Amino acid sequence: MPEAEFDRAKAKAFTQLMVRHLEGAAVSVMLEIGRRVGLFEAMAEMGPATSEVIAETAGLNERYVREWLAAMVCGGIVEYTAAEHTYRLPREHAAGLTGSSTRNLTSMVEMFPLMNRVIPEVAQAFRTGGGVPYSAYQPDFTGLMDRRSRPRFDELLFSAYLGKPEGIIPRLEAGIRVADVGCGTGHCITLMARRFPKSTFVGYDISEEGIAGARAAARGLDNASFVVQDIAKLETRAPFDLITAFDAIHDQADPAGVLRRIRAALGRGGTFLMLDVCASSELADNIGVPMAPYLYTMSTMHCMSVSLAAGGPGLGTAWGHQVATRMLREAGFRDVQLLERVDPANSLYVARSGD
Repeated sequence: MPEAEFDRAKAKAFTQLMVRHLEGAAVSVMLEIGRRVGLFEAMAEMGPATSEVIAETAGLNERYVREWLAAMVCGGIVEYTAAEHTYRLPREHAAGLTGSSTRNLTSMVEMFPLMNRVIPEVAQAFRTGGGVPYSAYQPDFTGLMDRRSRPRFDELLFSAYLGKPEGIIPRLEAGIRVADVGCGTGHCITLMARRFPKSTFVGYDISEEGIAGARAAARGLDNASFVVQDIAKLETRAPFDLITAFDAIHDQADPAGVLRRIRAALGRGGTFLMLDVCASSELADNIGVPMAPYLYTMSTMHCMSVSLAAGGPGLGTAWGHQVATRMLREAGFRDVQLLERVDPANSLYVARSGD
């Protein structure tokens, strides 16, 4: 390329962008280390302290802690007072790094080691097609998704996911049949079964480990049961009044078939609640949206790849409102309502059978 055609300013801006990306990647590694060894929790309970005090409090090696602290200071996570050689985790930062609320973002960082583990398999799929089977992510994936989702369900299941669609809570209180597809470890089922004793609940998932955990957690609840089941082959003797799917449809091997089976399993006047990632089906609409690169990365490394590995369409994490709404209508739902961003990352689709 002739020198005159090379835009030096554009090249410099791109280099600066790459530096920011690399800094973020480096900080994410240190965030995961800090999460694993409990440094954020230790520092959240203290004021300014030296690396020796922080290491002693956390029960860790001081030299490693000091180097980790340097990365956290340069990454803007921890504050440093040079004159006294003390470090401080501001309470405003600690709120996003500790605790069991949805404000704790370290569970998102926890995804990177798992995704990095399958880089060779995903890279091979780029060359040969296909994908990476769900089994390649186990046993870690089920537990990780459970840890990520529990705070969200604890805070938002009743107030937002079940509370915002009109009429759902009263029906649950009166007593209806409910199924949750892709239930994982069954935390949602357990919460609902305790809250609504007059209703009965069934959780379906393909993970035997997840279902085993769900059964253990729901022990003593007579109105909750769990089944290892491929939802695309779901058959039910009695129709359900409500079916839920929390972030479980887009990575299915046969999402269109799953939606049709869900529609067929609903009784007259039944409702399907589908919580899924808030995104547009059009890439141009997602440019500049916070966390959009994260969505497409997780899609490439898991959601799309798992679907393709099973012979599915590989919808991807950001399949988007337009495609999701169209597929719900094609599955036979006549009334589809979209409630955007019922939480910071997800939208809720309220699809009624129309019978």
